[in-house]
Amino acid sequence: MQMASFAFLLGVWCLQQQSSLPALDPYVAMLLNVLLGGVATTVFAVRCKAVGGALHLLSALGMTAILAAGFLYAAACAQNRLSDALRGDLEGVDIRLTGVVSDLPQILGEGVRFVFQVERVEAPDLDASAVPQRILLSWYRARGTDAPLPVVTPGERWQFVVRLKRPHGGAVPGGFDYEAWLLEHNLRATGYVRDKAGATRIEEDVGGFMHAVHRLRSEIRQSFKAVLPEAPYTGVLIALAVGDQKAIGSEQWEIFRRTGVSHLVAISGLHVSLVALIAGGLCAMVWRRRPALVLRVPVRKAAAVAGLLAAAGYALLAGLGIPVQRALIMLGVLALAMLAGRETKPGQVLALALLCVLVMDPWAVLSAGFWLSFGAVGIILFVVGGRVGEMPGWLAAVRIQLAITLATIPALLLLFQSFSLVSPLANAVAIPLVSFVITPLALAAIAWPDAWLLVPAHGVVTLMMAWLEWLAGSGLALWQRPAPPAWMVICASAAVLVLLLPRATPGKLAAVCMIACLLLWQVPRPAVGAFQATVLDVGQGLAVHVQTAAHDLLFDTGPPYGATTDAGERVLVPYLGARGVSRIDRLILSHDDVDHVGGTRSVLAAVSTDHILAGEHVLTLRGLEQWPAAPCLADVAWEWDAVRFEVLAPSTELPGARRSNDLSCVLRIRAEGGSLLLVGDIEARTEAFLVNGHGSGLTSTAIVVAHHGSRSSSTADFVDAVMPQAAVFSVGHRNPFGHPHPVIWARWAEAGARNWRTDSQGSISLNFATDGLVVESDREQRPRYWHGR
Repeated sequence: MQMASFAFLLGVWCLQQQSSLPALDPYVAMLLNVLLGGVATTVFAVRCKAVGGALHLLSALGMTAILAAGFLYAAACAQNRLSDALRGDLEGVDIRLTGVVSDLPQILGEGVRFVFQVERVEAPDLDASAVPQRILLSWYRARGTDAPLPVVTPGERWQFVVRLKRPHGGAVPGGFDYEAWLLEHNLRATGYVRDKAGATRIEEDVGGFMHAVHRLRSEIRQSFKAVLPEAPYTGVLIALAVGDQKAIGSEQWEIFRRTGVSHLVAISGLHVSLVALIAGGLCAMVWRRRPALVLRVPVRKAAAVAGLLAAAGYALLAGLGIPVQRALIMLGVLALAMLAGRETKPGQVLALALLCVLVMDPWAVLSAGFWLSFGAVGIILFVVGGRVGEMPGWLAAVRIQLAITLATIPALLLLFQSFSLVSPLANAVAIPLVSFVITPLALAAIAWPDAWLLVPAHGVVTLMMAWLEWLAGSGLALWQRPAPPAWMVICASAAVLVLLLPRATPGKLAAVCMIACLLLWQVPRPAVGAFQATVLDVGQGLAVHVQTAAHDLLFDTGPPYGATTDAGERVLVPYLGARGVSRIDRLILSHDDVDHVGGTRSVLAAVSTDHILAGEHVLTLRGLEQWPAAPCLADVAWEWDAVRFEVLAPSTELPGARRSNDLSCVLRIRAEGGSLLLVGDIEARTEAFLVNGHGSGLTSTAIVVAHHGSRSSSTADFVDAVMPQAAVFSVGHRNPFGHPHPVIWARWAEAGARNWRTDSQGSISLNFATDGLVVESDREQRPRYWHGR
């Protein structure tokens, strides 16, 4: 069973690595050939009485067939899901839809986001197939007002005028794949409510089991907020009760991340198993007091049924995430085995749970929770199968916790580029409190949402958070490393298993060396005299990371994303972490437009910097006065690792420049292999000044085009002076300004440049080696079949 589940997992995983969906016919034929080969092998073995060798061959053919079946199954599911797509001509136009609010709505800073189950398209020339069945909508309050947030409740039928677009997300090395997340959750379009006044609630409750579940989750969330309206950790109790992780603030998540206890507030198998244990224990207590019931149904069987039902109810309230599914399936298998009077092997139960999860959700392999959940349980079974049974209970628990901590390090480095050094200490306190005090009180408050339960629960959370905050405040709490290659993670994971084997097992020294290589691995940097510039896909804005042999520079920090987050938090900090960059030697803020400096505060909160160069009034206008900066003016120059940096503008000699765009910092970077020009948002006036002052000296190998390709920039004279091989346009997908302008796009192409754009190609990497320029895009380097679909 274990090998079959692993083969199916490998097949599903291989499909999710494809750049395009394959035609299924050749693979079906291959699968049939494998099966026929197995039948022929069996017949031959029986006739020749060579059963032993044939069994091995038959086993190999069987595993190959299961692997192919996993691949084919995932491909068929993907084709089916991708077929439910928004028609291309409906992107960005007003559409009137009728449908039902599904799932638990999420409160945003300026509105609400919810899943909408489309029932009808209110247009005579359109049928329902023109719009996907499930879409993700945002409904914002009127801009610049204090109007109350829109209120929607699961199970309500509404009619909205919306504007939709196909799934699209940024493509950044080490970044979050938003398009993959949308595909996994079957959200095949995103958009926003266009006509607020025209939004009409048609029916308050359409009925249906899952709508009732989500409505109950919403009511529980509101009742908790009503009892604890101003309490700082209400969101933790809501997350433990109904699985709404968005209720927890970003600062609290950072504490959980630094202390390694995030798994405790994201409902997992631990919580589901705890609920089953409590319910089963209570049922057993009652059952034993009723002899008539015991004669009909044994106590163990009654407790198993009660525990499973309670776990299933809690899983529904929790939102049925992957760890919850895994735990529920395992509990179900164990309960059925107990009812049937059969013994089960834990490894087989885990393998069956793995298979069930993959069948229900072939995209689960794209989720970090999938690997961490199944991996952690696998490690527990691996350790328990050793000598833990010979140890005292507390020592066995310590050994298991240390084994899980060690075994998850490779995966945590790959997925999050960090792991907590204080995790054992944090979990030693947090696990008992969350498992045996906080979660039971939060669940009891579902039935009795009153202060006598929630206030003590919140008090215990407060005590726990004080301990976690103290641990998180240590400079050694979190060890951050660059994202290692996948092959190194696989080897290090195998090395961990070797270390967990008995002491006499050979190869432990080699295992330690392999783990040390993982922990000390560094992302290769450019050679002396070379540099790499990455124009990050931050949407409609700009952020460029420049790296030399020993130094890092960041030019601008991208835009804000609504009222609560920005490109610094969502894009730059994860990217820098994946690259192993914890310090920026120089930060340049070109000018005060928010799409260029919106992520500054998040970047400076996460990484240190030695020096800031800023355009006029940038820090003052953006409330960043606490960070000292030097003015970015022409003639400022320095050299790092045989790479020269020169600021060409703004200059005191530029007459009449008062617009922020024309006061942008202009940076030229030169090395043996070529030169790069970063020009911010300069317009025609500054371009003319640069041409007059530098002439042919402006010629550069590559340029990040001014003002995202606006027609107010890239004059013919400036383009002729620069004459680059590569021109990069940093633009947002379907941006409202129409950037880049077709005239400007054509002008750079006619000058001999190959044009690149971040909205369709993702982050653009410009590698200036000593022998010339090589340009790569993230979407070309990491293509997946769902991108742009």
